[in-house]
Amino acid sequence: MKDFAKLEERTDIKFKNKDIFTSAFTHRSYLNENPSFGFDHNERLEFLGDAVLELIVTEYLYTKYPKKNEGEMTALRASLVNTNMLSEVANEIGIGDFLFLSRGESKDTGRARQYILANTMESFMGAVYLDQGIDKVKSFLHKFLFPHLKKIIENKLWIDSKSLFQEKSQEFLDTTPTYKLVKDWGPDHAKNFVVGVYVNEEKIAEGEGASKQEAEQDAARNALDLKNWDK
Repeated sequence: MKDFAKLEERTDIKFKNKDIFTSAFTHRSYLNENPSFGFDHNERLEFLGDAVLELIVTEYLYTKYPKKNEGEMTALRASLVNTNMLSEVANEIGIGDFLFLSRGESKDTGRARQYILANTMESFMGAVYLDQGIDKVKSFLHKFLFPHLKKIIENKLWIDSKSLFQEKSQEFLDTTPTYKLVKDWGPDHAKNFVVGVYVNEEKIAEGEGASKQEAEQDAARNALDLKNWDK
């Protein structure tokens, strides 16, 4: 078993029911290799944590920015709870040290690892909610997630890249970009997508994501950077 004392110290959360947290860090692949492990995988907790996370982030943005409209707050929320940001927070607190993964998944690096870490952050939030209540989840997010908002705003990471790339393409090239699926892989519950963004049938850039929409945003962001249109 994992030594959760280190994670409790890092997060300032004293776990009451450690079984919930064991499940929160158990990837489905681990159970395939260890069917007698005795704990569930983390997908149900991930489902719960996703909803809890969205509610708290939404409330925080609603309160902090009384003059921002729905569209702006939606974009800010998306930038706070996407794969990149959640995996970054997961790395900060060392979530990877506590994962139960198959031998194959343990070797994954790069984008695949980011997806696992981001999903585990959601299951962790679900576990904290069940074990400690919503106020403890809020205090965790105030300490570890919300400080990243300053960087998001300063670097304009909250901007809808698809809308901006379309606007720039129409302005400079008099055409509207299109998006095409390049490839996808993984099981239904954890698919990964690569999407290309095209202008006049020329592929400008590719992007990856846990959904087609996220991959399209990533592709548009990369295209803006390549065209130097994000300045």
